[in-house]
Amino acid sequence: MDTKKTYLVISALGGDRPGIVNTLSKSILEYGGNIVDSRMTVLGGEFAALLMVEGPWNALAKLENAIPELEDALGMTIIAKRTQDRSADTPLLPYMVEVVSMDHPGIVNTLASFFSERDINIEDMVTSSYAAAHTGTPMFSVHMTVGIPAGIHMAALREEFLDYCDALNLDAVLEPIKG
Repeated sequence: MDTKKTYLVISALGGDRPGIVNTLSKSILEYGGNIVDSRMTVLGGEFAALLMVEGPWNALAKLENAIPELEDALGMTIIAKRTQDRSADTPLLPYMVEVVSMDHPGIVNTLASFFSERDINIEDMVTSSYAAAHTGTPMFSVHMTVGIPAGIHMAALREEFLDYCDALNLDAVLEPIKG
């Protein structure tokens, strides 16, 4: 008996309306899948979901085959891709990055470049634009989770990152994730 877990990553995008999560999750459950990880949000007028579904290989195959039917029923564009459980070759330390600044083009790319040049993986990122209280100044915030290789000297990295952000007028924090 094969006990190896099988996974399917599903990306779904479509016009926002009440009931999408209910219908999508119910369909996954009916096909024998279980949502083990997800990110869902509304961007503009669109609802976007990324789901990692676990289940027996044959249940996931049936779910994959039902994608066109689900797209029609939900009025969404759905993409599915098989994946595997993530295995860490190198021990990574989970760190949280928070950045706030006046909004201007290129902030995400600047931060991504800093971490990419040091082989640090951005594992999760949420950004938002908003108007500052009282002044209405356009602001931008970034919240990231990064995986830092255990061999990197953290005090030096933190100092380098904060100096980098200071030079770009970005208010930043780099702290370990606790718990």
